[in-house]
Amino acid sequence: MIVAQRLILPLILLSVGFLSGCQTLQNIDKGLYDVAESITETDRVTGQRTLSAADRSVQIQQGNAAVEQLLADEEKAGRKINSALDRKQYQRLVSIFDRIHQVSHLSQERWQPVLIDRDSFNAFTTGGTYIVVHRGLMQQLNNDEVAVVIGHEIAHTVANHAGERQTTRQISLLASSAARKQGYQAAYTHELEREADRIGVLYAALAGYDPYAATGIWQRQYQQEGNARSLFAHDHPVNAERAAETKVLADRVKQYYQPGSINPNAAALRDNNSLWQKHESRDQQMAGEGGGVSAILSTALGAYVGHQQAKQEAVRQSQYAQFVQAVESYMKLEQQRRVSDQSWITRWRYSGNLPLKGVVMGFLAQDSAGTTHRYVAHQPGIVRPGQRFELTFETSDGTTLKQIEQMKVRYYVDDAMPAQ
Repeated sequence: MIVAQRLILPLILLSVGFLSGCQTLQNIDKGLYDVAESITETDRVTGQRTLSAADRSVQIQQGNAAVEQLLADEEKAGRKINSALDRKQYQRLVSIFDRIHQVSHLSQERWQPVLIDRDSFNAFTTGGTYIVVHRGLMQQLNNDEVAVVIGHEIAHTVANHAGERQTTRQISLLASSAARKQGYQAAYTHELEREADRIGVLYAALAGYDPYAATGIWQRQYQQEGNARSLFAHDHPVNAERAAETKVLADRVKQYYQPGSINPNAAALRDNNSLWQKHESRDQQMAGEGGGVSAILSTALGAYVGHQQAKQEAVRQSQYAQFVQAVESYMKLEQQRRVSDQSWITRWRYSGNLPLKGVVMGFLAQDSAGTTHRYVAHQPGIVRPGQRFELTFETSDGTTLKQIEQMKVRYYVDDAMPAQ
């Protein structure tokens, strides 16, 4: 952030002035401390200051109001929730949630899991004390997989991502033109998602659930859906990258995993572990004695680091999108033939000069209702310049080729990497 850069030198000079014991400087420092208190909170994971304009009580009030409105809408629509919807899945959800919640940084709060009637693969929190889970997700995942998803969602609230994103966005929009770009905002959220993955995988291990379950989820999603990262700036890590990153995380926390039971040292390990060490340095200096300068400086530096990480991620995404688009210009569809009512074979010729690996071709079809159907096909091995290759597409959602003929369709390159 430009704001951070402009603050650092004056604050360093100001801190030197405290050696003289000047009353004016002490008063200024107290004012700075009050400002820091009003726009920051202590990160529950790292112990460092992070930007946030709302305290926890306000977050709970606002977050719970959003979920309670959702539940009122469900009741109004005649849709059941929780055990009335599916007793077996709700009991399973509560059991898994309880163990994850016990090892979390918010274990002292009274939370409530909610099961709603949706077939989709989704779960979410709103910053309060509810976690909402779609029945479709419970039906698709085993217990270990549900656990890492719940851990990830609780982590968003633990790390105050909603408040941090809102406060940082407001300040960034004033301070930096880069932050006003859509790609930057997506990249900033992308980095928060990566942090939630780190916390969630640790929670799963501490609660006695297999930390490698996250990798299984994203490997499966990659096979079924590809990445789709060439289509837009993405605010979540793409499936292949997420599978690889959660594998690394699981490797580092597997030492804490005791299958089926909570690690007896979970309370200590959630603060100090192989992924992070919590810093207890926020209030070592008092207001009026350098604490204000320290608080503002640490906040500014933290915000600056986060800003730079988001900028770098936005650049990386943009560069990769350009690369995939260039690859797509060298892919020519030469033939397609029907295999069954729900599958077809395509033949492609690659005319680029760079050998490729990990090639995934995608197919988009949009029906008259505006619903998008997406299918992918993976090409194993290396695709060399001038090579022809065949890929089979299948409609896993039951859509027939006759129906697809009535839709708007297009092929695209979903993923590819240089083979060199």
